[in-house]
This record gives sequence, C-alpha cells and structure tokens, in this order.
Amino acid sequence: MDYLFRNLRLFDGTSENAIDNAAIWVSGNKIRFAGSQAQLPETPDNLVEEDLSGKFVMPGMTETHAHLSFADASPFAIGETLVEEATVTAVKNARLMLSSGFTSAVSFGSTYKIDVALREAITEGKVIGPRMLAAGRDLGATASNVDSGGGLSQIADGPWALRKAVREQRKIGVDVVKIFIDGEAINNQNPPGELSFTDDEVIAVVEEAHRREMKVACHARSAAAVKQAVRAGVDFIGHANYLDQEAVDMLEKKRDSVFVGPAIAWEVSYLEKCESIGVTRETVISQGYQKEIDATIETVSMLREAGIKLVVGGDYGISIAPHGTYAKDLEYFVELFGMSNAEAILCATKNGGLAFDPEGSVGTICEGTLADLVVVDGNPLDDIRILQDHAKLQVMKDGVLYKDLHNPNPYLANSPNS
Repeated sequence: MDYLFRNLRLFDGTSENAIDNAAIWVSGNKIRFAGSQAQLPETPDNLVEEDLSGKFVMPGMTETHAHLSFADASPFAIGETLVEEATVTAVKNARLMLSSGFTSAVSFGSTYKIDVALREAITEGKVIGPRMLAAGRDLGATASNVDSGGGLSQIADGPWALRKAVREQRKIGVDVVKIFIDGEAINNQNPPGELSFTDDEVIAVVEEAHRREMKVACHARSAAAVKQAVRAGVDFIGHANYLDQEAVDMLEKKRDSVFVGPAIAWEVSYLEKCESIGVTRETVISQGYQKEIDATIETVSMLREAGIKLVVGGDYGISIAPHGTYAKDLEYFVELFGMSNAEAILCATKNGGLAFDPEGSVGTICEGTLADLVVVDGNPLDDIRILQDHAKLQVMKDGVLYKDLHNPNPYLANSPNS
C-alpha cells in the first residue's frame, strides 16, 4: 500500500533540524519523497492520504544492545529461564520493541538460539517485531563473566576452539557473535579490567566471523578491553566505561567502522532499584557502580569530542530495566551525557541505522530508504521523555503501518489498558 502523509513536522535523521509543514510519500516499502510539502512532486491518485495535523515524524529507532529472549528476570538469574518460557517471552518482547518505536534491533546475545528463530518469524510475517541482526549465545572463555551455565553462554578456550564455536554459530544462522572480553563488578571471577581472552583469541573470533560475513559485538568495560577489541576489529562495543586517551585515540582511527553503546541503564537502574532485588544501596556503591556511572559520563564526553558513533541500547530485559523501556536510554543521553534532544535522537536513528546497515537503508527518512517511521503525538525535541509513552507513538516498519501496537490485548477494542 502507498501512503501520502501531509501536514507534519519532519525530523529526517540527517541533521538536528526539523522541517515544518512537510510531507512524506511512501511507495511500497520505500520512501519516495520526504521534505517540504511545497516541493512535493505530483503523486498518483490511489495513495492513502493522512493529514497528521502537525505531528512530529522521525525515523524508526534501532535498539543496538537487544536481548529479546531475556524475560525481565533478576539480573542474577538471566540464564535460568527455560527455553520454552524464553521463546514465548521473546515473541511478546518483539512486539513490545516495535511498539516502542524501535524498528530495527542489533542483538547483543540470546539465550539458546531463540534470536535466529525469532528473526526468521519476523521476516516471514509470522511474528510482529523489529527487523533483526540475530546473535547466538554469549561466547566466553573459562572463568569469564558468562561462565555460569544455563542457556545463555557458550564456553571455549584457545583460538581454534573459538573458531569452531564461531563456525557452530554460523551453522545455525547467527548474524552477530557476542563475546565477553572483560567482566562485571558483581562477578568475582571476572571483574572489569580483567581480560578473559588473549589477543590471539579475540583476533581468531573476529577473523572467523568476518570471513563468514558475521559481525562481532563485545562486552568491554575497561580501557584494556576496548583496546583489545579495537585491535582485533570488533564491530560493536558495549559499555566502554573506563577509557583512557589511548583507547579513545584508537577508536577515533576506526570511527567509520566501530559503534559504541554506553549501555548505562544497568548501572543507573541497579543504583535506583537495588533494594527491590535484595541489595542495599551501600553495597551497590561499594561494588563500584556509582564510580562506573561517573567514569562513563567522562568517557562519553571524550568519545563525543572524538566523533565516535554513539548508539543507544542498555541491556534492557532484566527486572530493574524491563523490556519496553528502551527509550529511557535517550533520556540518559540527555540528562547524564549532556546531549541535546536532537543529538540523542540521532544516536538512536542515524547512528543506530548505520550500525544495523552501513549502506544506510535505515535510520533516516530520505528518498530510497526503507519506510520506517515513528509518528509522535508531541515534540521530543522539547521533551525527550515523550518517546517513552507508547500510546503517543504510531509506527510504520517496512511500509506497513501498525495500529494500536501499544495495546497489550489488541483483540479487545475496549481493553482497559488501551
């Protein structure tokens, strides 16, 4: 179906500016025109026309640290969900992510091989959700942050064992290989800064993945871990909390090919909601999480100055940072990192789109790009928090306009939750 949207405020994702009194022509699953309504070319008669009454329209966002198979469990029990329950949960979460305005997702790890099946179901139209780059289980070494059993991790040691593990993930159809280069402050066997792989091991993973046309994502909190990731050629770096100037300089040299997601939701939520999971705030501070937030704020300032492509995505899918709250990341980017609302939106749209597809098919609203739109009943350039209100969002993905996605039970028109 072809659409013509008139009378809208267009944020096309190419700059921090918006165009008033704009129009968008969607033909099939592509943008045919986006710009000032005065410049709209002649259109066919059979278009479905909608007057948006001045509403704000922006590109679909990309969640670049997605864990759709996580079941909003305690952060201390992520890998304990049974495969059957995790699969059902992932289907629900896929719809929830799309209703949040995120039309694309880069997975940062899946329990079991759920991501691959979910990606195929979404592509085939059997499940509603974002287009996906699917990950397999987290790949870690013995005594790494993910060496804890369950359906979350795959453990291998040595370059050739890791190459085999990458090949096994290729066999099941994985797009993104996720590795844990260093650890987590709550994990005594692998804290941040303690590298769980040697350089040769990380290089083996990246070489094998890239040879088989897969991307590599990594958990890397310390400067040493980020340096190891950059030397090996990792594509997506999650966290990057404690960077020194050398690490930033290395990233700057690779800024056209590497994307960094601070993924700070875990730390902020852990500090704010720790008592709900049986941990005192004093304990969280002693574990170093306030220090980690402070270090991340300083690091992000250095990364922005160096022109590194920052993307949103914050380990959502745990009890203290549940699915559906993905747009909270944009608020953190504004409130903690000092970005303008427009810059935060560009991290979620343009930068996230380039992370998903370096050819630029998503993340902007331009002639020839995929028709991924979010119509906002309000102005996120004035209040970034409005993107967290699903009821104020209408989503188009790949030229398909979805109605009532925010309703948890769309089959009941008068649902009390609608």
